Amino acid sequence: MGTTEIVVVGGGISGLSFAYFLLKKNPQLNIKIIEAEKRAGGKIITEKASGFLCEGGVNGFLSNKPSTLNLASQLSLEPLKGSEDSKIRYILIDGKLTRVPDNPLKFFLSPLLSFSGKIRMLREYFTPPVKEDLDETVESFVSRRVGREFYEKLIDAMSTGIYAGDPTKMSMKSCFPKVYWLEKKYGGLIKGLIALKKEKKDAKAQPSAVLMSFSGGMGELIGSLENYLSSKILSEKKVLSIEKKGNHFTVNLNDGSSIEAEKVILACPAHESAEILKELDKEISGILKTIPYPPLSVVAFGFRKGQIGFGTSLYGFLIPNREKRKILGTLFDSSIFPNRAPEGYVLLRSMIGGRRAPELAMLPDEKLIDTALSELKPLLNIKGEPEFIKIFRWEKAIPQYELGHEEKLNRIQQALSKFPGLYLTGNAYKGVSVNDCIENSLKLAEQI
Repeated sequence: MGTTEIVVVGGGISGLSFAYFLLKKNPQLNIKIIEAEKRAGGKIITEKASGFLCEGGVNGFLSNKPSTLNLASQLSLEPLKGSEDSKIRYILIDGKLTRVPDNPLKFFLSPLLSFSGKIRMLREYFTPPVKEDLDETVESFVSRRVGREFYEKLIDAMSTGIYAGDPTKMSMKSCFPKVYWLEKKYGGLIKGLIALKKEKKDAKAQPSAVLMSFSGGMGELIGSLENYLSSKILSEKKVLSIEKKGNHFTVNLNDGSSIEAEKVILACPAHESAEILKELDKEISGILKTIPYPPLSVVAFGFRKGQIGFGTSLYGFLIPNREKRKILGTLFDSSIFPNRAPEGYVLLRSMIGGRRAPELAMLPDEKLIDTALSELKPLLNIKGEPEFIKIFRWEKAIPQYELGHEEKLNRIQQALSKFPGLYLTGNAYKGVSVNDCIENSLKLAEQI
């Protein structure tokens, strides 16, 4: 049996885009992508039902990284811009939905923070930086620099919105590296932002980041990659283990077969990679097991527009932990992008669970629906029942970059040096967004 040059384990956005970039550079390569599920795409899943277009995971990507837009363009996909409504965002403060202003002056005049909270925020300019290169929690970093109130009301909710995480455990350096390095490079966040604004002025004007998707949802990107790579994908096959034999790897599958490969790229979740590598290298496997993946459920509701007294011209809202609610936030998907709901209807998606309330994500369907509705109805002044409901459950949702994450990555990198030709990629390491996954896949493809 001939040797497959490259085996990619996992057909999510990381594995698919990696294989695509590699084949674009060298169409002659013998590549196999092994996907355990029937469909590729991992946590990017778009489903149509009763005229609603529902995203089971991420609903878009930002236009500020060229790799995703370039990939879409190469696949002849037409990206879709988020509406003007997608700029209107709310946060729940003291039980009331409060709009987040979109410029510094409006922010300062808004009721989001108390007067003392605003003064503390301005004092950030004079707060001296910490000299040493600390791994600090998001809670500690933000409270130290901008004040406790700013952290509790805004950053806590934002961290939950991106990672469904717990900012008292999340590593600032790994989760928000750009903000972390502002302090290191410029001595503070306000100083850094002023300097960056000046640098941008001197350079060519950078377009601001706009939320994008596709008319058929994010699944369109997966569908195009699947079509391009269809002859390379082995679906419903699970990798059990990898052995190193001389210069080659033997990849053992659950159907009893095995594939010889020169290079193996594990583009599956860290906990799956841990299982695959446990016999090859206990150290790497052990570290990968320590990256937490809390459960998260997404509950989608279809209402008639008239049922929502609060109004529907908004991106959505997030909820800080201090509010002690049972949902993390809600997105108005039909207000962000067209064709997400039938005419006259609204599609909402609420997130439940995450690192702080994992038990809520796994409630039975009826309880999950009741929990979401009991929060949404008073907040949005909703009359009557939804006409459409769809639940997406993720038992292991978003990987958490908690304190010590960077050190874990360094130890993994060191241990991997014993196995030339073995690589790890995906959202468990350096960025959870679609943009990060595609950018990291591109870098890896160039490296290989």
